[in-house]
Amino acid sequence: MRFQLALNVNDLEKAVAYYTQLFGVAPRKVKPGYANFAVESPPLKLVLFEQPGAPERLNHVGFEYFDNEEVEAVARDLEPKGIVDHIDRDESCCYAKKSTVWTRDPQGLRWEFYRVREDIEEFGADVAPRTPVEPATPARCCG
Repeated sequence: MRFQLALNVNDLEKAVAYYTQLFGVAPRKVKPGYANFAVESPPLKLVLFEQPGAPERLNHVGFEYFDNEEVEAVARDLEPKGIVDHIDRDESCCYAKKSTVWTRDPQGLRWEFYRVREDIEEFGADVAPRTPVEPATPARCCG
């Protein structure tokens, strides 16, 4: 498992250059308006979304798992507590096919618990919640 930090950036090219220098690793994936880094030390998944003028710098936070059972365990733990925004076991998002559990804190910060099953060529914005807890708050893919 590694912590995920997803940031909105004004200029993807400048941000990729900066974070490449900061962490000493090249991005794992770069696509139009999107890049991600898999940093080993410290264990971090850094995701960048090019969204010039975004009102918030922080897009969302989360945890990337390497085993689907760990994601299912998060779902089993959080669902009875009533804090799951939605669960998608076959999400196409952020140039990946994923199993994902989404939740929001009381101020709306999105938390993502996920496992990437495979990379895909399109951004794939699955935006409709599958298991809504807060129907007035539509869930969005990671971007």
